Amino acid sequence: MRRMTEANLWAVVPAGGAGTRLWPLSRAAAPKFLHDLGGTGRSLLQATFDRLEPLVGSRLLVVTGAAHAEAVTAQLDMLPAGNVIAEPSPRDSMAAIGLAAAIIERQDPDAVLGSFAADHVIADPAAFRACVAEAAEVARTGVLVTIGIEPDSPSTGFGYIRLAERLDGFPSAYAVAEFVEKPDAATAAAYLASGEYRWNAGMFVARASVVLDLLAVEHPDLARDLRRLAADPSLIDELWGGLTKIAIDHAVAEPAAAAGRVAVVPGSFGWEDIGDFEALADLLPAGQDGMKVLGDAARVLALDSTGLVVAGTDRTVAVLGMDDVVVVDTGDALLVTTTGHAQDVKAVVQALKDVGRSDLT
Repeated sequence: MRRMTEANLWAVVPAGGAGTRLWPLSRAAAPKFLHDLGGTGRSLLQATFDRLEPLVGSRLLVVTGAAHAEAVTAQLDMLPAGNVIAEPSPRDSMAAIGLAAAIIERQDPDAVLGSFAADHVIADPAAFRACVAEAAEVARTGVLVTIGIEPDSPSTGFGYIRLAERLDGFPSAYAVAEFVEKPDAATAAAYLASGEYRWNAGMFVARASVVLDLLAVEHPDLARDLRRLAADPSLIDELWGGLTKIAIDHAVAEPAAAAGRVAVVPGSFGWEDIGDFEALADLLPAGQDGMKVLGDAARVLALDSTGLVVAGTDRTVAVLGMDDVVVVDTGDALLVTTTGHAQDVKAVVQALKDVGRSDLT
């Protein structure tokens, strides 16, 4: 596949959130995108850069919290100075992506940008890049493009994209009929059976100017202030705290779909957002004893047990006679739960905050 660096393609990587369902491994001070969760030797953020670099070269902007900017810069020391943008405070995905779009628009008015989260796992990077390349071609027609993941199960954990008609002139693109919220189990099963739906992974590709112009339709003040910040970064302290806090899905994607201005390129490249320890376990190979381990497997002794152990210290972890267990040892905190309770781990984080132990969260 030809490199896209000559075609004005940029990448924007929003890197935020604390990943509370992965506590105590992921925390506010060291969120999951800074960790190697696949045992590959590369953090999720670095793996994101690795699969985007063949498409965009160094034209990649990371938008992250001010507290994480130094760590992000250290992990991506190959990026040019200034390509890591520090948010003074979280204002949700629209502000992060919109600011990057405004910066890119000023540098290259015809640029196409793709927004891809820092904490996703992609099994087939080549197939992913081919999908992004097609999405960029569709985006050059002036529409917002999303990449819809081919569902392999009736998941209730993701929003969905309903396909409309095929778009002429492109290998696999469709118009988008609508975005729908996370369904119940029966509805998800119906979506899967129909073949008309794709998972919404929050990946968007569009001209930078189109992102901001679509935003200006529903939120003109936000679009205006983001362009002001790109023109004069010294206004960040004055303007940032007053920006509308809203996700890009609600601010741009859903209204644009209702207006017939969104397309989707289906993607079959193996995608996971590692939302909890059950998802993390699904990514890791099982050891000879049936236990999945992230970290030094020599420090884990599993007897008649299944599940996941995250071995983050020098001490030995022994598990005896337990099925679907999750043990996460980080030295200052120890989590013991089951994969069935993986979605509930965020409740532990809230409980710690409630008793004044925010130092652990």
